[in-house]
Order: sequence, then structure tokens, then C-alpha cells
Amino acid sequence: MSNLGGISVIFDLDGTLVDSEPNYYEAGRRTLAEHGVTDFGWADHERYVGISTQETVADWKERYGLRASVEELFTAKNRRYLELARASTRAYPEMREFVELLAAEGVPMAVASGSSPEAIEAVLAGTGLNTRLRTVVSADEVAHGKPAPDVFLEAARRLGSDPGDCVVLEDAAPGAAAAHAAGMRCIAIPYVPAQADAPEFSTAGLLLPGGQKEFTARTAYEWLVRSAGLS
Repeated sequence: MSNLGGISVIFDLDGTLVDSEPNYYEAGRRTLAEHGVTDFGWADHERYVGISTQETVADWKERYGLRASVEELFTAKNRRYLELARASTRAYPEMREFVELLAAEGVPMAVASGSSPEAIEAVLAGTGLNTRLRTVVSADEVAHGKPAPDVFLEAARRLGSDPGDCVVLEDAAPGAAAAHAAGMRCIAIPYVPAQADAPEFSTAGLLLPGGQKEFTARTAYEWLVRSAGLS
């Protein structure tokens, strides 16, 4: 019998399970440079953490006055990102350990991400996490990306789980807001620690302000056991 009762766990992908943000940044920097924006820095990238690629490039078009269509920008950024993702994406070691702990107890798990299905597949396959995480939902498959709850509700549906029995792991404020809107508990691991005091994170059941440096598989597991009302 699992210590976790009927809990299901839904993982965000980028910045939560894997350190993919450097690849997203580089893909964005190269794409924008091709369109004449040559001063896009890491601080500029941080404002898009947790937002879907579609929404990111739509904002670029308006912010930088780009002539390319949103579709062209989306395709170019995705192509560059996939090249980088397939070459090298690192899974956070404690997250990998957490996935293994949950798998050993037969806990239903899913990935719900703002990335494209192709990007999610490339990253999960490249890190080997696809052997444990087979239920995957992309924001491309639902009506609205985060902070709307759609991806998390669809993940719960595919797992056959009630939203109230789901716990989400998230690194970004829009994702924490989406989990709250879905009626799910949230373990928040801010990718940008300076954003840990964002109001969206205040709804998390467990907030680790130090981000991945503070996250351990054991801490998260013990919190889940307590949240299941068992010890």
C-alpha cells in the first residue's frame, strides 16, 4: 500500500524537471538576432519563464515591432530549441530521484508543459525520463496555456484522477496560478528565486524560495505523505 494514498503528481517540464531554460534562451536569442534584435539578454528572457512559446513570440512581435508573422517566429524558435534540446538537456538529479520514488510506489504521474509536443518528447527521451513519465500534455493541445488551468485539468483527465487529488510541481508563477485555478495543490520551486515573493506562489502548499538548490526528493516526498493525511 502506498504511503501516498490516492495522490497523483503532475510535473511542469521546463525549469522544474529539467534545466532547459538556457536552451530556450539561446533559441530565442538566435531567433531575435536574425530579425535584428541583438540585445536580448538573460534578464529579458526571464520575463518569459513559464509562458508558452506561442505567447512568447506573440509578445516579441509586438514588443520589438517584428515584421515576421507569429507563425514564422514560432517555427524558427521551436526548430532552434529542438536542435539544442536533442543535443543536451539536463534533468535535475533530485527531480529524477523524486520521479523514481513515486514510480516505486505506483503513483500516477504526468507532464503538463507549455512546450510543443515535439519539444517535450525530445527532452523526455533525451533524459530517459520518458520511461517513467508516459502521460504528457502540451499547451498546444488545449484551448489556453498557463496561467489558465487547461493543461493540468487535461493531465488529470488522462490520468483518471480527480483534480483535488493532484499535486503539481511548478517553477513559474503562471504555472502556480494554473495549479490553483485547477483546484490542485502545488509544490513551487521558483526558477528565478527573486520572483519567489510573487503573489501566485503564495497559493502553493509548499514553497521552496531557493528553487532547485533547496529542493530534495525526500523533502517533497515527506510533504506529500503529510498532505495525504498519512504519516
